[in-house]
Amino acid sequence: MGTSGETERAILGRPECFELLSLASVGRIGASIDALPVILPVYFTLFGESVLFRTILGTKLDAATRGAVVAFQAEGDEPLSGTSWSVLLQGVASAVSDEDGHARAKSIPIGPWSGGTMDLRLVRIEATNISGRRFRIAGEGPQVELPEPPPL
Repeated sequence: MGTSGETERAILGRPECFELLSLASVGRIGASIDALPVILPVYFTLFGESVLFRTILGTKLDAATRGAVVAFQAEGDEPLSGTSWSVLLQGVASAVSDEDGHARAKSIPIGPWSGGTMDLRLVRIEATNISGRRFRIAGEGPQVELPEPPPL
């Protein structure tokens, strides 16, 4: 890994990216709204190798995530090791519309940004691409060796 005074980094494999995403509940969706890039926070959960989040029907985010290629990012800190991680997922967003998928997905807790009984749409992003990094900023946290990335 890096020498003293350098930021240490490790590339994460697909399984570890999903494992880390399962630890987070808030991420960011990157989509195009009115032909401009927008990044918005969302509560989410994993469902297999897909990210699930809810939108309010009729909003710009709802419209922007219908069949669109989007990016999704989440990160976290691991205080005991002094490391942080970031995972980026890219894929096509689609409404969860089949009854079985909707019933199973509805049973998964996804926190709301606000209370209320608004009409919600459940959105699934199937992971076409996923990548991640684990890092420690120089001089922060204990000095431990980061693992080598798994072979592809």
